[in-house]
Amino acid sequence: MPGVFVVLALAWVAVTGEVSLGNLLEGAVLSALLLALVRRPPRRVLRLERAPKALGLALYFLKELLLANAAVARSVLSPASSLSPGIVAVPLDLTTDAGIATLANLVTLTPGTLSLDVSEDRRTLYVHALHVSDPEVFRRELKDGFERRVKEVFE
Repeated sequence: MPGVFVVLALAWVAVTGEVSLGNLLEGAVLSALLLALVRRPPRRVLRLERAPKALGLALYFLKELLLANAAVARSVLSPASSLSPGIVAVPLDLTTDAGIATLANLVTLTPGTLSLDVSEDRRTLYVHALHVSDPEVFRRELKDGFERRVKEVFE
């Protein structure tokens, strides 16, 4: 946490625009208070051996982000509508809150898709997508793409 403390204190100085010892001390006090409020012991620590998998997930997300942006732009700019929207129930293999939340957020951050809900038993994620010509193909792509990579990192 010392690194976060320093970054927050320096961010305070940068945001206020006043470089002085007093302002740095004010930022340090505010940083300490903020960290004391949000501090809790981690339940599960991301282990170093999972770092390559986390990097792979990040790179996969960037690739999907670019492809989805292109697909949405193509749909918006084309004279004829190529949209085939739908809501797809995706069965989940993920079991942890962190894994399910990460998957839902990655889906929502990808243009053209939106996580709508997770079932009460946490076994199904409901996703709205602009391009769902075949729900089974959509499910398989989501499970083999995002869910598999999220599972490698978080479970």
